[in-house]
Amino acid sequence: MFKRILIANRGEIACRIIKSARKMGIETVAVYSEADKDALHVEMADTAGLIGPPAAAQSYLVIEKIVAACKETGAEAVHPGYGFLSEREAFPKALEANGIVFIGPNPKAIAAMGDKIESKKAAAAAKVSTVPGHLGIIADEKEAVKIANDIGYPVMIKASAGGGGKGMRIAWSEAEVAEGFARSKSEAKSSFGDDRMFIEKFIVDPRHIEIQLLGDKHGNVIYLNERECSIQRRNQKVIEEAPSPLLDEATRKKMGEQSVALAQAVGYDSAGTVEFVAGQDKSFFFLEMNTRLQVEHPVTELITGIDLVEQMIRVAAGEKLSIKQSDVKLNGWAVESRVYAEDPYRKFLPSIGRLTRYRPPAERTAGGVTVRNDTGVYEGGEISIFYDPMIAKLVTHAPTRAEAIEAQSNALDAFVVDGIRHNIPFLSALMAHPRWQSGKLSTGFIAEEFPEGFAAIQPDGERAEVLAAVAAAIDHVLGERKRQISGQMTGRTVTRESERAVWLGKEEYKLEVKRENGTVEVRFPAKGKAGVRHLHSDWAPGDPLWTGTINSHPVAVQVRPIPNGFALAYRGVETRAFVYTAREAEYARLMPVKKVADTGKQVLCPMPGLVVSIAVKEGQEVKAGDTVAVVEAMKMENVLRAEIDGTVKKINAKQGDSLAVDAIILEFA
Repeated sequence: MFKRILIANRGEIACRIIKSARKMGIETVAVYSEADKDALHVEMADTAGLIGPPAAAQSYLVIEKIVAACKETGAEAVHPGYGFLSEREAFPKALEANGIVFIGPNPKAIAAMGDKIESKKAAAAAKVSTVPGHLGIIADEKEAVKIANDIGYPVMIKASAGGGGKGMRIAWSEAEVAEGFARSKSEAKSSFGDDRMFIEKFIVDPRHIEIQLLGDKHGNVIYLNERECSIQRRNQKVIEEAPSPLLDEATRKKMGEQSVALAQAVGYDSAGTVEFVAGQDKSFFFLEMNTRLQVEHPVTELITGIDLVEQMIRVAAGEKLSIKQSDVKLNGWAVESRVYAEDPYRKFLPSIGRLTRYRPPAERTAGGVTVRNDTGVYEGGEISIFYDPMIAKLVTHAPTRAEAIEAQSNALDAFVVDGIRHNIPFLSALMAHPRWQSGKLSTGFIAEEFPEGFAAIQPDGERAEVLAAVAAAIDHVLGERKRQISGQMTGRTVTRESERAVWLGKEEYKLEVKRENGTVEVRFPAKGKAGVRHLHSDWAPGDPLWTGTINSHPVAVQVRPIPNGFALAYRGVETRAFVYTAREAEYARLMPVKKVADTGKQVLCPMPGLVVSIAVKEGQEVKAGDTVAVVEAMKMENVLRAEIDGTVKKINAKQGDSLAVDAIILEFA
């Protein structure tokens, strides 16, 4: 077994690999760019070395620098994680030439399966059903349009070296093919250093199901059941689960055996994933193979009890698989949510900055439920503009799918992040969505259920009553505390009436609140006996999280102080709560409402980013929907379009400018 390994990656996956290596008694070496000098993976590793500037193309993607770091530190092997160099055939070859072991598949298998074009050719040769498409390399937009017309719309434009949703677009027309091809090609070049593109038919209403494989260097390959990753946005996975609610045992076996046969045909010898696009009728087609550890590997680990990182290390060291196919069981259900630094209310645009507060739910196993949080950040750390915006992967495991979803909802409620915008409200809303809960999924789920994007959810029904009750309880605790301040003048004891008016957004909830035997009782008089809530919590002023029980049911509500009230978050709802006495409410209703400034004649930078291009000139007339600029952040190019017809009056930015959020890019007359 290796004594020391180097991890050629960063963020949560580097931290994840360090954990397994540490468990095995293996020393770890981290590499980092100038932007990552204070990163968590650097702190966790036994040794760390600087490999270059922030840009990945000058640090994490430079093979020579990784090899040099191995020689300097005496690392015997390298784990590439996912992304970066993990699927670059030249990387294991360079390591081998320098006597260093690659913890991953052999270069031949990477060449055959890691490249999306070559993998489809290999699958076709092995008589695996593939999606109709053009497997050759496409030269330019004109050829792309011609191929798309021949295949028939809609089509998927993909980067051959792509992954993580980068360099990928769905096109429904010639115009979308031309623009999507250019954008995808540019993204692929900057993200992977490889701008080869291909096009295939896009299957309408499909599901994304993948089989986890594990092979060794002795010809053994097994499959570890499946994951479903149909909840995607912009072709990037948002929520994953294992197993899939679509598959039955017969289909699972068929997909697994087909995946194993394909892997054996190319001599695959590590962890890898065969991805399929599946129809609602359980039909499936080979999509691609990822010759690396997947982002969503934790859900497979939780339902099988197998540490995939440990197995990869053991296989790389030459050990035979100690697990046979008959040993692979399916235990319970696991759900994973990807927590991203992005603003769900601004079309999920990236958000960067310092994590002024980062307190994920405690990792634990209790009552048959496991909560796991794979992360690469810490409180006080910074989310950089240079890399993927992932903050963490929150995973829950329970005996049934419904219990795993409930556990995930509770864990998301308890996940505290301040300093940046994040997608937790959106993830919470997804968990509560009836269609998600019923398992009626497709890769178009988010686009179909949120066609106008994600808007703030207004508190209603049970969620509103929970928030109103918690707000009243918090106000009551604060009131009790104020009455205990020492040094007050003696005299008549101050008492507060029990009636309250709680404002949540524009809605008012009338209730009564009192303390009884350490429990705060909140009563909604209009609902009679059904309107009584008994709240028990150890919440203290200043705590960002109210945790406790309401009528014996566990509840977590996030609490932030605002002038005269509280900002609350629960089950995807973010709202402001104000608690008044009846008289205070009368006066509050008379206060004027502040109006939001009209910025309709300006194009604002929706996130901190780099201006890739400005598509218009001063004096030019544009129509609503026309492209006016392209801004890049976190490896994604975002096209900004005019929202109104008008004439460009002034351009305030130029190519190469680094802009802050809401910076004015241009103005209309």
